[in-house]
Amino acid sequence: MGKTLKHFCMAMAAGLCLTGSLMAQSTKSNNKEIMTEKLNLTQEWDKTFPKSDKVNHIKVTFHNRYGITLAADLYIPKDATGKLPAIAICGPFGAVKEQSSGLYAQTLAERGFLTLAFDPSFTGESGGHPRYVASPDINTEDFCAAVDYLSTREDADPERIGILGICGWGGMAVNAAAIDTRIKATVASTMYDMSRVTANGYFDAADNADARYETRKQLNAQRTEDYLNGNYALAGGVVDPLPEDAPQFVKDYYAYYKTSRGYHKRSLNSNGGWNKTSSLSFLNMPILAYADEIRSAVLLVHGEKAHSRYFSEDTFKKLKGDNKELFIVPGAVHTDLYDNLAVIPFDKIESFFRSHLK
Repeated sequence: MGKTLKHFCMAMAAGLCLTGSLMAQSTKSNNKEIMTEKLNLTQEWDKTFPKSDKVNHIKVTFHNRYGITLAADLYIPKDATGKLPAIAICGPFGAVKEQSSGLYAQTLAERGFLTLAFDPSFTGESGGHPRYVASPDINTEDFCAAVDYLSTREDADPERIGILGICGWGGMAVNAAAIDTRIKATVASTMYDMSRVTANGYFDAADNADARYETRKQLNAQRTEDYLNGNYALAGGVVDPLPEDAPQFVKDYYAYYKTSRGYHKRSLNSNGGWNKTSSLSFLNMPILAYADEIRSAVLLVHGEKAHSRYFSEDTFKKLKGDNKELFIVPGAVHTDLYDNLAVIPFDKIESFFRSHLK
């Protein structure tokens, strides 16, 4: 594996020292006190896509069962009445709600769904300490917490809730579908299995005990260094400057995260990346162990020419039942499904959700 690819693997699979202005506050839920964080949310439209005049947009917060307060953008179809089918959306891995997930949310709201694009724990405008750490458990829980929130809104139908995950959050979405029976339909777009790529490397090129042992040694040495320094070293976002010999898919990531097309100041991949030791939990905790027990509907969407296509194809083989689909987008690469409205199959995604969120 070349140096550029190694750097990128560490950056994608691996957060930052404490940042942001957060204050603790207590709220009441079912007569029990839950400590949550008060977030300072920007009120400006700072998305990487233009604002639609077909939907209403508001900033909201909700908390997960670990007490972390999550920040989200709620998109409501204009002139909507009654209880609507609702969809929680997150991803890509290392992105924020102002990027792809917000674009998906706004577009699906234009098509009649109540949608929620949220920042995962420890990232973006969401709370949680330390900053910029990923967790297969907590990030799966983030999706379930979004379902908690949508299930209790008066304008959302709790019997018609779906989720949509992009890139690394595609895998988290499938994992959430395996544990949360309230989720009636799941879409994973251009998905990564983050536990697999962390433990085995890209294309399973490092799928052996010796390689994993060396990774564990490096990450545990980093833990000691971080503890001594009192902060968390960053793995780095998308490699910059871009080497000439970078793999094409790394060039594709650069073209999204590091240019005006998709750059955002709060995006991990656009800036310093995850903290290095985020990788440790993914090494030992495969997220799709019970994918074969999912009874609700699942749609996996992937690009024909995406380097990551094997994640969706192999996950699809695990799924059971006639309500599971794999949809391959002709000619598309991984990042085409981030923001290319001419390529993202929104008609297919809409029809899937309408069919299974009746």
